[in-house]
Amino acid sequence: MKKLNKIQSIVFALGGVMMTIGAGCYAFLLMQDVASLLCLAGAVAFASMQMMQSYEGTSITVRRLRKIMTFADVLFILAGLLMAEERYGMIASLLGSNANAYVTFVTATYGKWVVVLLIAAILELYTIHRISSELEKESRSEN
Repeated sequence: MKKLNKIQSIVFALGGVMMTIGAGCYAFLLMQDVASLLCLAGAVAFASMQMMQSYEGTSITVRRLRKIMTFADVLFILAGLLMAEERYGMIASLLGSNANAYVTFVTATYGKWVVVLLIAAILELYTIHRISSELEKESRSEN
């Protein structure tokens, strides 16, 4: 795996911390206005830095796991967007006077960020564990 430089590593770590703090504060009803934006900004920073880590090897398994990890990164960003939408209602306000469309939209999106975030976290944990074991196996076979 391609290593991140020092600044990218800091952005990656800060993004993870911001995402975690934002989601936790939002879930526990603490400063939800700031928490939703903090989670979204953290998700974008975390995902973009993780996507910069490329794999130059030939293992099909690691390439597949990297694609799953990229999907998890997209889900992290989607969870942040859903959280911000739930708090600020940017898209819901565009529906205007159409009450049925508004109710349908809110019903379809309200609270769904939790499910999306959970799926992303599970995929992320799985791929991190499997990639590290595959890279270890690959390095042992080279020696």
